[in-house]
Amino acid sequence: MEYDGQAGFRPYVDALLERLGKQPERVVLRHLDGDVTAGELRSAIFRHARVLSALGIGRGALVAQLAPNCPEALAIRYAANLLGAATLFVPALSSKQQRAALLARIKPTLLVVFRETVQLIPDDFDGRVMFVGIGPESARLDRLAQRQADLPLRGDARADELAVLVSSGGTTGVPKCSRRSFATYSEMVSAPANENRRQLINGPLAYLSQVLVDMTLIGGGTVVLRPRYVPAETLATIESERITDALMVEPQLFETMDHPDVSRRDLSSLRSVMHVGGSAPAVLRERAIARLGPVLTHMYGASELGPVSVLAPSEYAANKDVLNTAGRIRAGVELRVRRADGTLATTGQSGTLEVKSASVAQGYYHQPYEDAKKFRDGWCLTGDVGFIDEACYLHVTGRAADVAEIDGMAIGPTQIEDVLCRLPDVRYAVALAANHATGEYAWNVLIEPWVGQVKLARCMHRLNVEFGPFVAGRIRFLIVDKVPHTEQGKVDRVAIEKMIPDDLQSNYHTFYAIAPRVEPAMHAA
Repeated sequence: MEYDGQAGFRPYVDALLERLGKQPERVVLRHLDGDVTAGELRSAIFRHARVLSALGIGRGALVAQLAPNCPEALAIRYAANLLGAATLFVPALSSKQQRAALLARIKPTLLVVFRETVQLIPDDFDGRVMFVGIGPESARLDRLAQRQADLPLRGDARADELAVLVSSGGTTGVPKCSRRSFATYSEMVSAPANENRRQLINGPLAYLSQVLVDMTLIGGGTVVLRPRYVPAETLATIESERITDALMVEPQLFETMDHPDVSRRDLSSLRSVMHVGGSAPAVLRERAIARLGPVLTHMYGASELGPVSVLAPSEYAANKDVLNTAGRIRAGVELRVRRADGTLATTGQSGTLEVKSASVAQGYYHQPYEDAKKFRDGWCLTGDVGFIDEACYLHVTGRAADVAEIDGMAIGPTQIEDVLCRLPDVRYAVALAANHATGEYAWNVLIEPWVGQVKLARCMHRLNVEFGPFVAGRIRFLIVDKVPHTEQGKVDRVAIEKMIPDDLQSNYHTFYAIAPRVEPAMHAA
């Protein structure tokens, strides 16, 4: 079909609006135990589009939202994209300085904030702000939208213009924002019909969650929105809402599967628990399958990459040995492995991963230096190390900064974590590279015990048996009540560095330490 003279291009918003118009009485969103029908969401999109248009929002504009997981945030985003404007869900970073730096870099045309997030506006932000659920009447986007007609509007999205910015996890500092055109993003979220899908979204919309929302709604399914991730609430929601699909970053998956409510909840509706965002030792995946059932779907990808490889339940059910892999490369994705000498690796050889596909971002927004380092000739240089085995399964060893090649073998966090998590007193372990000031390699390993004390001598012995004394002798152990997480739920690398005593930051001799209890950070939304 043609869209404003652009042959073959159809914006994802058009596909969404068409789907919503087919069964207007069908419930498509569940939020705080309230229902939003397809017709109500469609009307809200058109109403908000009229308000945004009156505010000057259109092609070339950027609408950023500090938003909780709620229907209004989705309607505003779809309305802005319908008008041809770009959108960004701003992550609710706990650091004021990082939030200020991110907004100063992206310079949104309009920032939309909600009652739940108004306290997250940086003090020095001088851009235009509109409010939802709070603020003066003249700046209440929700109130203004209620007064508008909900008649359909013609969209103005152009294939090659900026559509969506997606934040990175920001585990090492201020997040980067990868950018995608309307054509690229529309291809990324296209989905077959699946009216039986009930997708749980309890993670921030700033990340992969927004993609899953779009795919579910375009496919005719239902999205269940929850404000945040809490293990007991997640399990209760899966049972009460008959959730079929859920997304968890790895630390959340492991926390959920170990929760006592697992045995008390009916989880039989689950078809897929997709886990992303970090290392996933095979032993922990085995434990998850034993407790949640054969529903794990492991996906390797990133905000810059889109999905690269998938390990589906049917594959590991047929062969348990593949649980130490990231699955098979998806159709339409090219992946190559580059060795340290610049040559391309062959089967089984380790190197850094480079990816090309229709889902790869066009680059970073307003970060030319980082853009040039990450994106080259259509390829995204992931910064991760891995290899492809003879059966064509992808193995991801870890970030290049966390991986060391010792005696011809790449040693990364997942291998260290898998060895430790097989010990009876270790519930969970996270390994990260220490600094390299002396030129020698070392890892910091945080351990969450089951109960009581961890026998560190046994940990050292097992590492020595598996990897030899060079690796075992370069480990620093910290015993913690809980590994610190970012607001996305990933392992917080910056917080971990702060937990290490200053006098040991550059000491590469093995040490054992009991970290002080760290209270979890509180995040809005």
